Amino acid sequence: MDRMSFLSFLLLCLTSVANGNKANKHKPWIETEYQGIVMENDNTVLLNPPLFALDKDAPLHYAGEICGFRVHNGPTGSSSVQFEAVVLDRSTGEGLIRSKEPLDCESQREHSFTIQAYDCGEGPDGANSKKSHKATVHVRVNDVNEFSPVFVERRYEASVPEGRLFDRIVRVEALDADCSPQYSQICFYDIITPNVPFVIDNDGNIKNTEPLDSKRQRVHTFWVTAFDCGKNRAQADAQVVVTVKPSCKPGWIGWSKRVEYTPGSGSIPLFPSLHLETCEETVWNIQATVELQTGHIGKGCDRDSYSDRSVRRLCGAVRGEVDLLPPPSPAANWTSALPTLPSSDSSLVFSFNGSTHVAVVPNSIATAVSGDHFTLQLWMRRGGINTQPPTTQARGNRREEETIVCSTVKNDDSFSHYSLSVHGCRLSLFYWPDVSAARPVKFLWKLEQVCDSEWHHLSLSVQFPSVTLYVDGVTFDPALIHDNGAIPNPAPRQRLVIGACWETEDKQKDILNNTIPERKDTGKYVGGYRGLLSGVTVRPGSVEPHSVVECLYACREGLDFGDLETLGSGMKVHVNPSQSVLVLEGDDIESFNRAVQQVTYRNSLRFATPGVRPLKLTTSLRCFNEESCLTLRQLEGYLVVLQPDAPQISLSGVGPHLARPAPEFEGPRGVPLFPELRIVCSLSHAVNTAAQGMEGGALMSDAVAHTLDGCEVQPLGEELNPEREELLVDMDALRERGLEIINTTAYIAITGAESISVYEDVLRSVRYRLAKGSARFERRFRLSCSEMNGRYTSNELTLEVNFLHSLDSLYHPSHLLASQQQFLHPSHHSGELSGHTLPNPHRNSVVPGAATVIIMVCVGFLVVMVILGVFRIRSIHRRGEGARGGSKEDSGQWDDSALTIIVNPMESYESRMGISADTEGEGEEDEEVVESPDDANDDQRIIIKKEGRDGNPRRY
Repeated sequence: MDRMSFLSFLLLCLTSVANGNKANKHKPWIETEYQGIVMENDNTVLLNPPLFALDKDAPLHYAGEICGFRVHNGPTGSSSVQFEAVVLDRSTGEGLIRSKEPLDCESQREHSFTIQAYDCGEGPDGANSKKSHKATVHVRVNDVNEFSPVFVERRYEASVPEGRLFDRIVRVEALDADCSPQYSQICFYDIITPNVPFVIDNDGNIKNTEPLDSKRQRVHTFWVTAFDCGKNRAQADAQVVVTVKPSCKPGWIGWSKRVEYTPGSGSIPLFPSLHLETCEETVWNIQATVELQTGHIGKGCDRDSYSDRSVRRLCGAVRGEVDLLPPPSPAANWTSALPTLPSSDSSLVFSFNGSTHVAVVPNSIATAVSGDHFTLQLWMRRGGINTQPPTTQARGNRREEETIVCSTVKNDDSFSHYSLSVHGCRLSLFYWPDVSAARPVKFLWKLEQVCDSEWHHLSLSVQFPSVTLYVDGVTFDPALIHDNGAIPNPAPRQRLVIGACWETEDKQKDILNNTIPERKDTGKYVGGYRGLLSGVTVRPGSVEPHSVVECLYACREGLDFGDLETLGSGMKVHVNPSQSVLVLEGDDIESFNRAVQQVTYRNSLRFATPGVRPLKLTTSLRCFNEESCLTLRQLEGYLVVLQPDAPQISLSGVGPHLARPAPEFEGPRGVPLFPELRIVCSLSHAVNTAAQGMEGGALMSDAVAHTLDGCEVQPLGEELNPEREELLVDMDALRERGLEIINTTAYIAITGAESISVYEDVLRSVRYRLAKGSARFERRFRLSCSEMNGRYTSNELTLEVNFLHSLDSLYHPSHLLASQQQFLHPSHHSGELSGHTLPNPHRNSVVPGAATVIIMVCVGFLVVMVILGVFRIRSIHRRGEGARGGSKEDSGQWDDSALTIIVNPMESYESRMGISADTEGEGEEDEEVVESPDDANDDQRIIIKKEGRDGNPRRY
């Protein structure tokens, strides 16, 4: 029993032991988190703590052993595929984590994943194996210094002013592609160019070690390199260029003192390269004023150079103006006492001194311009030439108004009165429509143009109660004042005064009673004007349109702005009405510089007045710190308008001789002098012929449509004799075209701006007519034309008119007498003979001594022949009375049947040059001049010759 119990107990123990070996009771155990490091050039991860898996089933075979590690995805879900874990010792549970492929720190620096350990189970088949919990593994990829620094730019440039030390001139920068701070950071920079006055710090800032001098070296060029903290040098070095600027002086740079303008080139920029240098001073407002001075050009600026009447025609102004200050003449003597000054535009300028210089217009003229609808126009310059009128005056020393025009007009049964005056910088029109009933009204304008001592044109259009003022073509609105104060009492009769106003005695009494006393006109001139006046005209009737006034008196030159669309934001441009002042204002320097370069000068005249126009540029700056704000000096220069290409006015189509029978000149219409006249105007300009394979340059002439303003026909020699000859012009055609004519015995002048074709038609109609029996051998005329008030003239076209006489007319005693007179008194016709003598540039040249001797010998010979002829005629007459039928006596008589009269003015030149057609038989030729007392004043020349030996007539 006991033995059986022991065996049963032993079997039970063996069974229990066998069952205990097969059991896997515990899970493997690992740390919950691992930190790992792996190098870019290695795949083994160094873990902290090391990787060990423990199992409490040890030392049992299989159950206590670690068969492997399993890697799971981390938070990113992709890091696990790059790593694997292997078991180094199954009994100790030691493991290793490694990467499956090379890692790149620059692409991903850190990786996270989980691992799990599992044992070998209960047997070799791994049955019933157990797994540990999941542990997190953080792997950091350590960087390797595989990249070198690279500069952001290969070239760095900077500009610095000379003479200063700077904390930083320019900063260079290099980058490294490595991922770690150790290798990706640039530890230091270095200047590899030796002996340069610059240093660089570890941040790449370059500064100078000594003040730079632009004169010694304007540009410094050197090279720099960079090193990372792994001591890798940059792949390529960087170049640094430092430009040394001269010491900065605030102001305008690029100012050209002289600017040239070629007439006809339109608009040109005045400051194409001008820019403002503020030397890094911060400004918030810039204002520049450009001033063009044209006061010395004509009357204030460049206008049309034609006369006032011609300009009015060209602009389409209404005719009918009356000149209140005409040139002194017997018909207009009220301006003879006024002093005059020369003017560049050929107009007459009158000077007024405020006291003695007064012009009283005759009543006949004043009556013609009466009424309450009129236009008063004048040129005015206050203060004369060298005096500046005061703009402000102290109290108690107030000067009276200066009256320009004062007019009192008598109506049917009352008087109306108006006066135009200036006072300080104010212009006033005092208008009294009815002195005995209505209240006076004053129209007042405050104008800078009144007191700037420059020429200005005023056009006052009165259409009461409406008044319009144009100053240099610009409209100004008045202030209306009903003046009940002290007013000048108009004279009790019609009176129009220029330069002052007539004031009667006891004016206060007359004003209170509001009546005009019927007494003697006694008083004095008050309110004298001090300054210059020109072109004072009044035209009654409707007022001029604004477009006409602007065309008449607007300046053709001035300042302008090129393109307003290019004007930057915040910029403002203002131009005064006369376009002589342009103001620019802005807050941005770059925009301001672009705007200044757009300021232009324009001149619309084809033939601009040449000369110098002074220029001024004034600049004011406003800064945040007003105490240290920059102050710029005023710049002065000048614009030179070059001499324009002179137009060449060519007169042609008229031969040097015009031969017609004398009776045609004695007809009622005469003979046209220039029937085929042609006028051509061309401009010659230089052209570059180098592009055409020619050397040098050449002149090219282009025909242009042009306007003439005057032509003159002048008889050469003695003046026209109004009793025997005259020049005829179609007056209807002249009036229709608005041209004027001055017809005297010395010349005929046709004036007025018109086209070439009109002048051709008018000149072709000029005719020369003689009185009956007044024909002579020749008469010479000269034709010339001009434009721009004689600024450009044509060639002088000379025409010789020859009169062809018949034989019958030559027998007339008057012709014989004229012939004798011309041979006996040749000095009276030296001008007429000049066309048939040797060329002489002078109109009345002196006859040389040899010619005088020859003429006197001929005259003496002629007198002897005349005496002999008369004596022979008388002797023959006596013999004829004594023996009328004797053949011997008859045969002894002088046979005058062969007497021949030859007149050929076209061949007279040959005879007067001393060339004889026949030198034989001079002793047998007789010259005879027959006088006729009836025609002693007839100015004709007849040469009477006998036949020569050959029986042919002599021609001279």
